[in-house]
Amino acid sequence: MRVIHRLTQYQRLHQKFGDNLAATTVGEVANLLFCSERHARTLIQQLQANGWLSWHSQVGRGKRAQLQCLKSPDMLRATYLQSFLEQGCHQAALELAQLEPERLQTLLNPHMGGQWQADSPVLRIPYYRTLEPLNPLTATGRAEQHLIYTLHAGLTRFNTGDPQPKPDLAHHWHVSDDGLSWQFFLRSQLRWHNGERIRGQQLLQTLELLRENRRSQPSFTNILTITLPHALCLQFTLSQPDYWLAHRLADLPCRLFHPDHPLLGAGPFKLATFEPHLVRLEQHEFYHLQHPYLEIIEYWITPNLMTPSADGSCQHPVRITIGQAEDVPLARPVQRSMSLGFCYLAINQHRSNMTTKQIAKLLMLVQTSGILEALSIRREIIMPSHEMLPGWPIPQFTSEENPPLPAHLILIYQPPLELKSVAEQLKTVLAAQGCTLEIRASHDKQWKDTHQIEQADLLLADHLVGESPEATMESWLRLDPLWRGILSVQQQEQQQKILAHIQQIEQAPARFRQLREYYNSLMLSGLILPLFNYQYQVNAPPRINGVTLTAYGWFDFSQAWLPPATA
Repeated sequence: MRVIHRLTQYQRLHQKFGDNLAATTVGEVANLLFCSERHARTLIQQLQANGWLSWHSQVGRGKRAQLQCLKSPDMLRATYLQSFLEQGCHQAALELAQLEPERLQTLLNPHMGGQWQADSPVLRIPYYRTLEPLNPLTATGRAEQHLIYTLHAGLTRFNTGDPQPKPDLAHHWHVSDDGLSWQFFLRSQLRWHNGERIRGQQLLQTLELLRENRRSQPSFTNILTITLPHALCLQFTLSQPDYWLAHRLADLPCRLFHPDHPLLGAGPFKLATFEPHLVRLEQHEFYHLQHPYLEIIEYWITPNLMTPSADGSCQHPVRITIGQAEDVPLARPVQRSMSLGFCYLAINQHRSNMTTKQIAKLLMLVQTSGILEALSIRREIIMPSHEMLPGWPIPQFTSEENPPLPAHLILIYQPPLELKSVAEQLKTVLAAQGCTLEIRASHDKQWKDTHQIEQADLLLADHLVGESPEATMESWLRLDPLWRGILSVQQQEQQQKILAHIQQIEQAPARFRQLREYYNSLMLSGLILPLFNYQYQVNAPPRINGVTLTAYGWFDFSQAWLPPATA
């Protein structure tokens, strides 16, 4: 935009002359701005008319004019930024902010949080890192997954706080008596974010893509065919009953997108802008369920500036503060919850060749060395795990004998940052036992394949648990490469048989009980040990209402609201 270009030129003048009165010529100004003297005269006149500078020329050959910059570039930039945001010109605001990335935080602070602009309720969230592309088949970050649930609908869905799947694109569904045929009846008048009608044939195409994709294929293992017996009916024919199916179709790997455009969805918000410094969501005007109150949600991303102590908004990824700079003292915890998901230690037993007694000793050291308690005190955002899920107690390991540990073990850890501390403290603990721990960092938020897993004896990672905890835990065994990496071929075959048996149990309590018993056997054998859970927290100033935490630690964008703007 012209004003942005003009600001850039004015900044060059200000950097050269500052606020002081200076003697110069049109030629020197033209050289500074890389333009002709004719254009420099025009620009000086425009800047003087805007009140940005004063220019007094003197008559006579060789006489120098008097120039003085009257306004700071930061003040001008802040004024125009506010104007662009109030007018809804977010792209212009983004371009303006990018002029001076190092000052972006200062400029944005007054505009963060919930505000009414151009008669629309807008929520702006400062965020500490660049987001991955919001592709349901590739995204791994917790924030990205939350956004994908917001952008993409499924045949079924989970409402925040409710573990039972609910209708979404499907108005309802019917299961045959033998559990082998599931019919999902689509709502009429469904539309993609671009306004195009959603056709059953398109959803059928997307489901076939999901069946072939490595990441989502395990969710469709038991499905023989997916057909379209009617324009508004999708039929799943199964090889054996699967009473998790409605849960699976609500989960991330089964989010439905346009078959030709993976970023085009049908959720309550649509993606309007995806830039390194700005991600903007706008309400989907054709949404098939209750419309959100918020019109616009923006993530303003300032990764170089969001320091842990800056304003509280980036103390830790599980702590979110919404608000303007002046609101931070007023911001209060509006929602807290202990994550059902957990960070864990896994042992690759057929690589490490540790005996049962050695495994018990190692896990006992983890549980009794004080590593997790010290971490909890220091961060105040984690809690050592005592249960895998509520009612699923973690075994306490003891070692009556004192077998020597292997001389050398390799550990690979993933984000989050606490796992690096666990790895370093575990290295010290094992060194006292004569075991050298080689630590390797993985920057992936999820295991992408088994290659990396097979190189390690010990693995530290984070497992997210969704709104339906038992269904998430069942899917974890199917979807995560972790299990293919640490289980032997025989163990994998046995696991598939157990999961196939559990999924055919129609009554949920019995299905949950058998899944819990299987996980208990995995913990007792030393394959997996939950370490700690996170304390999720959202802080918000008083005017932001309806903040409800999801199971993943973000707040439900469809429930948040702002009181009407006052004159």
